[in-house]
Amino acid sequence: MTLEAIGGAAGAWLIAALVLGIAELLIPGVFAVFLAIAAAVVGVALLVLPELPAAAQLAAFAAWSIVTVLIGRRWYHDYPVASSDPQLNDRRARLIGSVVVVQVPIGPDGGRVTIGDGSWPARGVVAEVGTRVRIVAIRDGVAIVEPAGG
Repeated sequence: MTLEAIGGAAGAWLIAALVLGIAELLIPGVFAVFLAIAAAVVGVALLVLPELPAAAQLAAFAAWSIVTVLIGRRWYHDYPVASSDPQLNDRRARLIGSVVVVQVPIGPDGGRVTIGDGSWPARGVVAEVGTRVRIVAIRDGVAIVEPAGG
């Protein structure tokens, strides 16, 4: 089916909507779907108003893009996506409860602990090198620790 068979510019907008919809499936994130909806609206509008000038088409696409993005933001605010791991992107929260090893003795001025393959500043219980401690909080990039208890 050619663009002329679908309706010239209307067909182009509908194909753009299809491409954006496919892009939404291939690219992580939820954004292209809103542009796809806007392009589809403009394409359908051109089937009804085929003489709509290009500037009006672009203005309508911009306006509908804004409208659909705002509707989408509101939707995701009102109906958040549940996660089986609510701490998925919160590294700080994921570290709390971890047992780590003291790398530099922890004293009144702090020390350092090994977290993963890195070294973090630490404060809390006085501990010697090699002691296992548990992270109870992260404040300003500093691990707050207590004895691991076992």
